[in-house]
Amino acid sequence: MDLDGARQGRPVNIDAIGAVARTVAVPLQVAGGIDGPEQIELAFAAGATRVVMPLWAVADDRVKLADCLRIAGDWLAVGLDGRPERLRDFPWQQREPPRLEDLVVELTDHGVRRFVLSHGGAAPDLSLLALLSGSVDAEILVAGGVDSLAGLAALRDAGVHGVILGEALFSGSVVYEDALRALAGGPGTLT
Repeated sequence: MDLDGARQGRPVNIDAIGAVARTVAVPLQVAGGIDGPEQIELAFAAGATRVVMPLWAVADDRVKLADCLRIAGDWLAVGLDGRPERLRDFPWQQREPPRLEDLVVELTDHGVRRFVLSHGGAAPDLSLLALLSGSVDAEILVAGGVDSLAGLAALRDAGVHGVILGEALFSGSVVYEDALRALAGGPGTLT
């Protein structure tokens, strides 16, 4: 997560992204400051293999979304905040605030194949995740709100394709090897 990039609206920590990409032999996902085609190209040039754009960057701009998909293809993820008040407060240009489920279906219809759903510190809504996972041909990943092996197993059972565990791993509330075992047999990955 390029927090400096998120503040400045463009990837800022390009050198750090490049250093990580040269050091590890795994796909590297970058979020923060990626809100258009130019930023995607910068992140990829630095060594990222996947980028996460915020919903606001493409929600009302299908031309920009198409341009981003042309560059990133399946390596583009759209970040979503699942809280209804966040969708309601978004400054929609062309319509009333949609339901999250409808928005995911619409973006999938336009070519998005991966979503990263954050929860603002709350526990993930398992019924919503199961609905999303079962209704679209796209990967649903969860970022945040998981701090136990039981929570990981519940996400796996809901059909989630991946989990971003940063804080849970750093704090020690989840051990990486145990998390892998908890997710065994699920559809996706642990990041």
